[in-house]
Amino acid sequence: MALTLDCLGMACPRPIIELAKVIGGVAIGETITVLADDVAASYDIAAWCRMRGHDLISALDNEFVVVRRT
Repeated sequence: MALTLDCLGMACPRPIIELAKVIGGVAIGETITVLADDVAASYDIAAWCRMRGHDLISALDNEFVVVRRT
């Protein structure tokens, strides 16, 4: 089940906190699309994925697609 997480208007580190809360709700190999307009989101989400073993497969404008790997 793919999931969309709306974090628009949330300041850092809130999008990462919300992503961490819900990633366990999708199966390994499924995606979470994070909508985030915080200026740090692109750096934070990419770093979080590297640290947690997930893949950031797309980062366009305010939309970030993460694949759960662990």
